[in-house]
Formats: sequence, structure tokens, C-alpha cells
Amino acid sequence: MARKIRTTSTFSLSFLDIMSCGLGAAVLIFLLLRYTIDGTSPIVEKQVLSEVSLLEEEIKEGEEQLVRIRNTISETSFESVTAQGLARKIEEDIKELKSLLEEIAPDAGQDIEGLKNKLARLESQKKALEQTAVGGTKAYEFTGDGQRQYLTGLRLGGENVLILLDSSASMLDESIVNIIRRRNMQDEVKRVAPKWQRALAITQWVIANLPLTSDFQVLTFNTDIQAAIGDELNEWHEVSDRKALEEAVQGIDRVIPEKGTNMASAFRVAMEMQPRPDNIFLITDGLPTQGEKKSNKNTVTGDERLRLFNRAMNLILPGIPINTLLLPLEGDTYAASAFWRMAIVSRGAFVTPARDWP
Repeated sequence: MARKIRTTSTFSLSFLDIMSCGLGAAVLIFLLLRYTIDGTSPIVEKQVLSEVSLLEEEIKEGEEQLVRIRNTISETSFESVTAQGLARKIEEDIKELKSLLEEIAPDAGQDIEGLKNKLARLESQKKALEQTAVGGTKAYEFTGDGQRQYLTGLRLGGENVLILLDSSASMLDESIVNIIRRRNMQDEVKRVAPKWQRALAITQWVIANLPLTSDFQVLTFNTDIQAAIGDELNEWHEVSDRKALEEAVQGIDRVIPEKGTNMASAFRVAMEMQPRPDNIFLITDGLPTQGEKKSNKNTVTGDERLRLFNRAMNLILPGIPINTLLLPLEGDTYAASAFWRMAIVSRGAFVTPARDWP
């Protein structure tokens, strides 16, 4: 019997192939898409989180700045209110003072002359200051030969500034032998002694640095006392007066160092000045060798000099600072401690300047 051959449809096979390929392609696309989404999502999330964190920090900083601004506004408002209150109080005080002046004006005739004199003095100071303004803030210019500029701690202010310059024979030199040798020389040689020239330079430095609104006087002392300007010891001169300053410098240039040191007489004259000095500069090289009572002794010991100094120091009235500029002297062992103690008691200063100052 003949076997029947099965026939297969070409269309059916092709259709199945297409369907299988299509399904495989779809599955492949799905897998690829899922892998792409799963792979990139962590990166996107990290970027977003960092941006959010940055924005949160900016918001926090903005809130803090806003708080500070509000506090500043509150403080400014408070200061403004306080200033307005002070302004009103000052205005009230001015009105009160004006009313008081109006009340006392009829009885003030006796003070008119004093006020006129004071006004004239202020006018003269004003003119002097205007003339000085072009050349600087000092009425007298002095430039030393040294290379040092010190913060000395010296208070150069005051209404009445007195400069006491020791002009005894010890100001001729530092050693006892040279002092004796120079003391027997001619006056022209004494004037140019290095130690004395240094004392003059220090005095000029003090004068040059005084405020223009102050009055001043320069007294030289040994066993006698004399003024650098004129013959009146109890006379003050304006720092703003250039002529007076030049006369003071010329006056000390004419002084000859000689004799002993009587510091008590210098302090007594200073305390008797009217008005009293409110700032004193003492330029010396050691303790006094003589007191107010004359002695027949030819020599004086260190202990005796210290006692003479203590007696002189007792003449100083309270509230007057003494600023000592001490030059070196051989054998005066108590000088530094004594003048340092005087600076503390009088609330002044004590300076031992270097050899190349000023």
C-alpha cells in the first residue's frame, strides 16, 4: 500500500520564525531598557540629593543673615533713640546755661577785665598758631644728631611746664677726674664740653615737643638759680611765641656749668611760682651736693647727698609730676633709685637716655 506523504506549509514555518524572532527581540529590548534604568538611577539620585543639601544650606545661611540683619536694625534703632535723647538733654542743658548766664550777667561786671585779658591772650595764641600751621605743629624745630627715636613715656603736656636744668660743675663730664680738669679751664671750653652740650640738646628737645597751647619757663640751677629768659623767675612764656623759645635757647647757651648742686632751692622756687607748674622736667646728672643751709665741708658722702635729696623732695607739693632725665655721673650710686622713687611718688617719669639721644 502506498504511504501517504505529509505536506508542510511554508507559510506556517515562516510565521513561527517571525514570531519567535519578534518575541526574542522584544525580550531583549525590555532587558536592555531595564538595565539602563537600573544603572543610571543611583547617579541621578545622588546629584539630586547634593543639590537639595546645597539649597538647604543656603536657606539656613540666609535665615541666619536675616536674624543678624534684624538684630543690627534693632541695635541701630536703639542707638538712634539714645542719640536723640542725648541731643535733647544737651539742648536742655544749653538752654539752662543760657538762662543762668542771663541771670548772673548783671553781676559779672567785675570779671569783664579778666575775661577781656583772657580773650586777648587767646587771640594772640590763635594768631601764633595760624602762623605756625604753615610750618608744622611745633613752634620750635629741633633735630638731634642721634639715630634713635624713643617712646620715652614722658608726658609733655600741661598748662604751665617748668624745665629745671642742672648747671653745676658736674655737668662738665662723667668722671670726677675730668670734671676737676675741665672746671679749671676757660669758660669757652666749659660751654662746649660734650656732656653739657648733650644736656642743652635734651633741653631743646623738650622745648621743641611742648604743646603750642602751653606756657613754659626754663630755670638753670647750681648754688644759684637764674631764668633763661630775662631776670624774672616767676614769669611764664607762651610756647606759641617763637621769640620766647629762641630767647630760652640762647639763654641756656650762655650758661657756664660751675659750682655745686642745690636742688632744694630749685624746688622751692618752683613751688612758689604763680601759677604753679603742673609739669616739671628735671635735667640733671645726680643727687644734690648742697642744701639750703650752707656747709663748710669740702666733700660730701653718698649718704649725705641722699639726705639732701630727701629734704629737697619733701618741698614738692602733691599733684605735680617730676620727670627726670638723668645723665651719667661716676660714683653717684644712689641717684638712679632716688629719682626713680621720686617719679613714682610724683607720678612722673624717670629716663636715662642713651648716649646718642636726642
